[in-house]
Amino acid sequence: MKKLIVLAVVMVVGFASAIAADYGKYYQNLPVKMVQPLAPEISDYSVNIKDFGGVGDGLTLNTEAFAKAIKALDNKGGGHLVVPEGVWLTGLISLKDNIDLHLEKNAILMATPDRTQHFKVKDGVKDKKCSPLISASKRKNVSITGEGTIDGNGAMWRPVKRSKVSDVEWKEFTGMGGTETEGGKLWFPFNLKHFENLAATPEAQEAMRTHLIRFTDCDRVLVSGVTIQNSPKFHLIPTRCTNVIVDGVTIRCPWNAQNGDALDISCCREVLLVNNTIDAGDDGICMKGGAGKKAAPDGPCKNILIQDNTVYHAHGGFVIGSEYSNGMKNIVVRRNRFSGTDTGLRFKSGVGRGGKTEGIYISDIVMTDIKDEAIIFECSYADKKYSVKDDKGEVVVPKNAECVPEWSDIHISNVTCRGAKTAISAHGLPGYECLKNITIDNSTFFYTKKDKDIEAGAGVKLTNCRFASF
Repeated sequence: MKKLIVLAVVMVVGFASAIAADYGKYYQNLPVKMVQPLAPEISDYSVNIKDFGGVGDGLTLNTEAFAKAIKALDNKGGGHLVVPEGVWLTGLISLKDNIDLHLEKNAILMATPDRTQHFKVKDGVKDKKCSPLISASKRKNVSITGEGTIDGNGAMWRPVKRSKVSDVEWKEFTGMGGTETEGGKLWFPFNLKHFENLAATPEAQEAMRTHLIRFTDCDRVLVSGVTIQNSPKFHLIPTRCTNVIVDGVTIRCPWNAQNGDALDISCCREVLLVNNTIDAGDDGICMKGGAGKKAAPDGPCKNILIQDNTVYHAHGGFVIGSEYSNGMKNIVVRRNRFSGTDTGLRFKSGVGRGGKTEGIYISDIVMTDIKDEAIIFECSYADKKYSVKDDKGEVVVPKNAECVPEWSDIHISNVTCRGAKTAISAHGLPGYECLKNITIDNSTFFYTKKDKDIEAGAGVKLTNCRFASF
């Protein structure tokens, strides 16, 4: 009996430390005034998934067990749902107010490969779109904590380009069945040997891919300690949330995973991203802010601190865009390292997707082995609507185009980059002042092809920057 009491006390202390960490220490000496996010407040009450019929044998489907456990916690006003060691196969999990999903070490929460289980059903009617494996909508005080792993079983969903895999890997994919298109250049997980299709064509099914974890319109969100991997699409997507903390999380997927973004913050306020490790197939740490005027009610990304993170493979280490029509305001990125990303600091957008940046401060960034640009500003990214070119081959943009990118009030300092094809690239749009009040100070770049690719008239000022090559 004493042993059980001690164990319960240890578990409670563990939960408390995860929720009530001292995050105030990160908010010292900031270059801009910023509101610190509030952590979730969750009671010490806890239940174990096994108490609701859960079986971690990698065979049993535990969707119903998770639903029952969450309902029981909700009836008690919230608490912690403990998932112990094991492989816990499951369909959709929907978190409610005041609930922490706690994965113990060696617990693997895995999305069922049966893709038909990834649709919400209400009143006997199944949604037409797939839902994220774990979601919370319009909730308060929600968290995912622990040392376990959440696996999205992404190979069941993602198309694969032949040019991005080895012969051995290609045989593994085709051995699953599936469908090859474009003369064998592309493989879809369509007509697999053991699982039903979701749509009539490979392309239609591919469009149904969903994210792994999404919080929408939530307040006080914490994700701490866990590993999030192998998503069908993006991995962790807080959208229109306030008071968000992502601390000590590992996010990983194959480098060639199509649209495999790691961490996308969309129209959120009061956010702390700290001590995370990322190795992903697309953007690493990405800020998004809605596309076009219709997104305006969602508001800007605001009061975001990004510190002490490591990004290995990704299309960009820190990224804003491509859609940010609601704007970006008060964002501090400091003491992060990027090793092996395609680009380091990436600002990408296009007409119809752009907005305004205000108070963006980036400092003390170290980079190695950057494939393309260490720092890049793009104003014609995914610019399909206005991609017409004139006789000189230049992009023609209407005079009164809506939502044109305005990269402004961006201050970058103390960057050290060893290895990039191009150190700094910055290009705007004809007839628009897209690049202004951008400073890059006290930085060193070792490049292999070009030091500066900055168009004439761009408002990019370099001070005390060193460039070197072979």
